[in-house]
Amino acid sequence: MAAATAVAVMTTNHLAFLFFSFAVGFVLFSALLLLLRKRPWCSCHVCEAYLSSSWAAEFDNLCDWYAHLLRESPTGTIHIHVLGNTVTANPANVEYMLRTRFDNFPKGKPFSALLGDLLGQGIFNVDGDAWRFQRKMASLALGSVAVRSYAFGIVSDEIRRCLLPLLSSVADRGDGVVDLQDVFRKFAFDTICKISFGLDRGCLELSMPMSEFAAAFDTASRLSARRGTATAPVVWKLKRLLNVGSERELKRAIRTINMLAEEVIRQRRKLGFASSHDLLSRFMGSVEEEDKYLRDIVISFLLAGRDAVASGLTSFFLLLSQHAHVAAAMRDEIASVTKGDGDGVVSYERLKEMHYVHAAIYESMRLFPPVQFDSKFCLEDDVLPDGTFVCKNTRVTYHPYAMGRMESIWGPDWGEFKPERWLRHGVFTPENLFKYPVFQAGQRVCLGKELAMVEMKTVIVSIVSKFDFKVLHGGRTVKFVPGLTATISGGVPARVTRCVSRRLP
Repeated sequence: MAAATAVAVMTTNHLAFLFFSFAVGFVLFSALLLLLRKRPWCSCHVCEAYLSSSWAAEFDNLCDWYAHLLRESPTGTIHIHVLGNTVTANPANVEYMLRTRFDNFPKGKPFSALLGDLLGQGIFNVDGDAWRFQRKMASLALGSVAVRSYAFGIVSDEIRRCLLPLLSSVADRGDGVVDLQDVFRKFAFDTICKISFGLDRGCLELSMPMSEFAAAFDTASRLSARRGTATAPVVWKLKRLLNVGSERELKRAIRTINMLAEEVIRQRRKLGFASSHDLLSRFMGSVEEEDKYLRDIVISFLLAGRDAVASGLTSFFLLLSQHAHVAAAMRDEIASVTKGDGDGVVSYERLKEMHYVHAAIYESMRLFPPVQFDSKFCLEDDVLPDGTFVCKNTRVTYHPYAMGRMESIWGPDWGEFKPERWLRHGVFTPENLFKYPVFQAGQRVCLGKELAMVEMKTVIVSIVSKFDFKVLHGGRTVKFVPGLTATISGGVPARVTRCVSRRLP
C-alpha cells in the first residue's frame, strides 16, 4: 500500500514538472515570436558586430566602439537597429532633444522600467509632474546659500579629519600603495550621507558591513545597466517574473540596498528634521512621509553623490599621474593663490580663483565623464537637425563619452589631456553645454553641478599640494565595468608619496 502511494506521488510530481516545463517553454516560445514580430533582426555590419560581440576584438569597451563609429559617421549619428536605438554625438541633435523638443524626448516608460526596480520614482527616473516637483524641491535646497555653506563645511571637515590622515598613513607605509577608486568611493559616500541625510556613517545601525552595501549598489547598477543592452527585453522581464539568473541577483542586491535606505530614513526621523539643513530633511518637511517615496530619494542621492563624484575624482588622478606638467602647473597656481600657505583646506573664496585647476577638472571629465551616455524615448515621429529620422517609441541616446572624443567638436588634439583648451587669457571659459553635456543640459541640467564641482575641486586642491600619485600600470588601457556610472575594472592602485613643499618667496 505504501509503495503504491509512493509511486502515485512520484507520478503526480513528474506530471506537475512536465506541465510546468511545458508552460515555461510555451511562454518563452510565445515571447520569442512576439519579439521577432516587433523587432526584426538587422544584417547591417553594426548590428552584426553588436550581436556577435566581434567589436571586442578591437575595442576594450563598448563606449570606445561607439565613439569610433560616431567619429566615422558623417553626421555624428548611428543606428543600433537591434536595440531600436539612435545614438548621437552631434551637439545640434543634443540641443534639439534637451531644449528645442524637450517634451518629445522624455525619459519615457520603457527607460523607467529598466531602472525602476533600483531608482523607483526618484528624480532621475521620472517625467512630468513627479519630476518637476522633485526638481523644484532640490533646486530650492541646492540653491540655498545656507546649504552650500553647510555642504562645503562637511567636505572640508571630511578632508581634514579622514582623507588627509589616510593618505599620510599610506605615504608613510612601506609600499605606499592604495586603490584610489576605493578611497574616493568611501570618501564620497561619507560626505553624501552627511550632506544629503545629515548622518554620520557610524550612527547607522546596520546588520552587515558597509562594504556589503557598497557591493550591492555596484551589483544593482551593473545589472540594471545590462537590461538596457539587451536586444530582447522580454528575456530579462521573463527572468524577473520567474525570479531566476541575473534578475534574482538584482532583486537580492536591491533588497540589501533597501535595508540601508530604510535605516537612513529611520535615523533621520529619530533625530528630527525640522531644523536640519540636509536635503532629505527638506523633503521630509515638505511632503507627506511615505517611506517608498523617501527610499527612492535616498537612492537617487546616493547614486549622484557617491558614484558620480567618486568616478570624477578617480579618472582625474588617473590622468594626472600620466601628466606631470599638469600637476606642476596646478601646484604653481595653488601656491600662488594661497601665498604658499596651503597646509589647511583652502577656503571657498580662494577656490574660485583657481582657474587652471577648474579647467583641469573639466578636461578630465571631457575624456572620462562619470555618466557616459543618457537615453530618452521619442514620443512622436521626429527629424533631428542632422536629418536623422527618429521613429516614435524608439530610444535616442546622446553620448558624452563619445562627444569628448570627436575631432569635429574638439579638433585634431581631442585625445590630449589639455586643460589650456578651457582657458581664455588665463580665465576659465566654459563651452556650450550641448557640446559638453557632462552635466546634461537644457531643462534637465544637473542641479548638483556646482556642489559636485566644489567637492571635487576642494579634494583635488587639498591633496595635490601635499601628495604625488603614481598609478601602477598607468599605461594600460582603461577598462570599464558596465554600470550606470563609469567604474574602472580592477580599481586604480597607485603609489602615494609626499611631495616637496612649494612655498613662494
